[in-house]
Amino acid sequence: MDEQEEIKITQTYTEVEKHRVFEKEFMPYIDSMYNFAFRLTNDEDDANDLVQDTYLKAFRFINSFAEGTNAKAWLFRILKNSFINDFRKKSKEPSKVDYQDVETTYNSEEDAETTQTVDLRADTVQDLIGDEIANALNALPVDFRTVIILCDVEGFTYEEMAKILDIPIGTVRSRLHRARMLLKEKLKSYAKSLGYDVNADSMAE
Repeated sequence: MDEQEEIKITQTYTEVEKHRVFEKEFMPYIDSMYNFAFRLTNDEDDANDLVQDTYLKAFRFINSFAEGTNAKAWLFRILKNSFINDFRKKSKEPSKVDYQDVETTYNSEEDAETTQTVDLRADTVQDLIGDEIANALNALPVDFRTVIILCDVEGFTYEEMAKILDIPIGTVRSRLHRARMLLKEKLKSYAKSLGYDVNADSMAE
């Protein structure tokens, strides 16, 4: 988390209130936080460290969180920023994707809405959730992997994703579209082996 950006005091909690808000608002999402961290880092120890760092920062900046608002999105944003600022520097992830090229190719929201892509929430791919899809997902560049996790696994809206990732909603749409297309290519051979028609409308967004 960028401390200069996030230290925006919206209210002042007492110490008792801080612990109550922390337990009530933040702790229910610890499993989701670990799953997200593991998908980002592909390492159990790094994922645990990232979650611990996120929760430490969440408590440190708790006065900038308004009780009753979207705690999950707030936590995911902290985790994402921590990953970028601290963990990604040490990772062996490929260099950042050239999103300008991506946006040039997939610049239309209409295209993102109508072109057939794999949505992990679709009934026809629920049986694929397992080692194969996990391996395919992990093989994506981390920025593409992130949008699929946020949307198709965690169920965030485009608006929430835009806030978590600090990007425009249009970029969320095009990045998610491109990520799903990449995932679809990686899953084609496996899906075909199970008898799925990867070009069927039922696998479209």
